[in-house]
Amino acid sequence: MSREHNADPRLATSQWHGLRDKLRELGCDVQLLPAQPRLPDLVFTANAGLLVGHRFIPSHFRHPERQGEEPHFIQWFTDHGCEIVRLPEDMFFEGEGDALFAGDMLFCGYKFRSEIRSHQFIADQLECLVVSVELVDSRFYHLDTCFCPLNATTAMWFPGAFDEYGQRAIRNHIPHLIGVAPEESVHFACNAVVLERDVVLPEGCPKLYTALEEQGFQTHALPMTEFIKAGGACKCLTLLLPQR
Repeated sequence: MSREHNADPRLATSQWHGLRDKLRELGCDVQLLPAQPRLPDLVFTANAGLLVGHRFIPSHFRHPERQGEEPHFIQWFTDHGCEIVRLPEDMFFEGEGDALFAGDMLFCGYKFRSEIRSHQFIADQLECLVVSVELVDSRFYHLDTCFCPLNATTAMWFPGAFDEYGQRAIRNHIPHLIGVAPEESVHFACNAVVLERDVVLPEGCPKLYTALEEQGFQTHALPMTEFIKAGGACKCLTLLLPQR
């Protein structure tokens, strides 16, 4: 996310098309959100909000640079017949970037972008168990950059992104954890799209590919260099419709 390392627009476009085509190849019905002038981070649709059933809780972004995205996300979901459930104006929450289901439990990250107060609001609205975990490494500012549920009992994660309590909470609730090596974590190895046994994730993580394949998952590695420069990868570029 440094302007000293700007993305190559042509390469970024090619990588985006590669992800879209791979998801379609794996059987996904891919819907698109129109781009908008001067909102380059709109491409990171995981941060649009959280969709459960037909109820959509739109994000309220912490930083002004992204707040202009909010009405476009809300309009898209309104046009698609969703009930919009808005957060209080003074509460920050950044969608699937910081809220991921593992079975019936919703893991929510906080500190750098979302705040913990939003977790109780979401728990009340969705009537589900929310496990709040604090992020402590600014390189992993959203939960989906360092934690990825694979099913109700298995997840991959980078433990160093969490404080001691967060590590303990994840271990207590997820019996099977696949650790990501530090050198692969910075490739946003956990920023993956999980489609049952297929896992779409960035290139450059051979140790993780082996670990996943030993657990019966099929990995699909894609080049994501230009989006990693901007702070995201495969999962950041997608929003599940609905997540539950």
